[in-house]
Amino acid sequence: MTRNTAAKTISDMDFTYENLPVRVIANRNNPEIKLAGITVGPFEEGNEYEAYEWIAEELEKAGIAHRREDDRLDSAKLYKIQWRERAQTAGQIIKPSDSFYPELRRYLRQLKEEAQHTPEKMREYERAMQLTQDIVSSRLKKIVTLATASTQTDQMLKNFTDEEKFLYDQLTKLIHQWRNKITELSEETQK
Repeated sequence: MTRNTAAKTISDMDFTYENLPVRVIANRNNPEIKLAGITVGPFEEGNEYEAYEWIAEELEKAGIAHRREDDRLDSAKLYKIQWRERAQTAGQIIKPSDSFYPELRRYLRQLKEEAQHTPEKMREYERAMQLTQDIVSSRLKKIVTLATASTQTDQMLKNFTDEEKFLYDQLTKLIHQWRNKITELSEETQK
């Protein structure tokens, strides 16, 4: 697996995430808007609408609409995920939302931008980074352990996000190739 392959795969998964439908609530009445050949609206204040993730981000930036707070990743949810992840044994892995990593990247990016202007946000960003590193390290250890195991359970694999499945598949292939090469070399020396 090359760095470019991993970056491309993550970029592709982000693109897929950006084109998922999400729910937004109109902050105010607003006429129909045409964006890149797509028409959204008109919006009536207080009503809920469906839009692609990337459109929802633009509507939020423009102050036209917002997402419900319970639909957003925040420090409290991140802490809960970290706590649940740490509470699992080495052989167990929790199932986060399929969009966990794209949401996490956006949340951290937003906090970092806000931290440049607000000292309180810097502490929140640092805490979120610690939680993120904890979650990623814990999950990565489990992925590597499963990739090196000769057998794995489908139940465990179902709890991986798409990004983790990609990593698991790449690690499994690499480890299998390495093991085969070791075996080939030992057979050649016996001849």
